[in-house]
Amino acid sequence: MGSVIGDLLPLAVGVAVSPIPIIAAILMLLSKRAGSTSIGFALGWVLGIVVATVIFVLLSSSLQKSDDEPSVVVSWIKLALGVLLLVFGAIQWRGRGGEHATPKWMQAIDDMTAAKGFGLGFALAAINPKNLMMCIAAGISIGSATLPTGQVVVAIAIFAVIAASTVCVPVIGYLVAADRLRTPLAQLKVWLQSNNTTVMSVLILVIGVVLIGKGIGGL
Repeated sequence: MGSVIGDLLPLAVGVAVSPIPIIAAILMLLSKRAGSTSIGFALGWVLGIVVATVIFVLLSSSLQKSDDEPSVVVSWIKLALGVLLLVFGAIQWRGRGGEHATPKWMQAIDDMTAAKGFGLGFALAAINPKNLMMCIAAGISIGSATLPTGQVVVAIAIFAVIAASTVCVPVIGYLVAADRLRTPLAQLKVWLQSNNTTVMSVLILVIGVVLIGKGIGGL
């Protein structure tokens, strides 16, 4: 169990520091429907992480060999995910200093309803390629470890809590002390837009190398 949690921590942090959902959550908290939209977004974000992870826990469990050794297929999947993350990280690193246009869906956040916020949160967690690859890697790490059902549930919960924390904590904090958090949230949004691409690209590169190492080690 301990080794699995150790594998999950960098992946969870990789999802947690993803700038797009954090910026989207902050924009919702500064919008005219701050409460309902941000709660819907946070719920969708958590559910998307859990669903994507659980799917690949089940898939990787079915690929596991009966002798409890990591299957070759699982190792190749980890290797492929590591290579893809290296590619994504390199692309992000090369584009870290450029100007980036604001996506149209971000411009429409001020008029979003709770239902649309939920759908957006789910999509960013379960469909966005970078976050999805982290969830796939987490699911494979859990599913290939042949843990008892209770420990599998705990591992998924730990991953989801850490991965979703950077979206959920600001939402909960805003509901408790909205007036005091408006200015810090606006400042955080500006900082993320300026710096998080660099941080994220380095983290993705590191996680990619780790996954490649684990994939090669299981072949």
